[in-house]
Amino acid sequence: MRTPSNPPNPDRPANAKPAKVREDRLKAALKANMARRKAQAKARNAGEPVSGKTASGETDDN
Repeated sequence: MRTPSNPPNPDRPANAKPAKVREDRLKAALKANMARRKAQAKARNAGEPVSGKTASGETDDN
């Protein structure tokens, strides 16, 4: 039961389960990660430098 001192979280629907919210968040993160990797691979194949971190963890920005 909700009381005035314990209001519902406005960021999450009242009927959403925490596992479902987590699953949706992870699904969105995976989709973004895959899109970033695809863009990096495409740039690598085209011979363009990709800014960001290299495989050794160092930055490409010189």
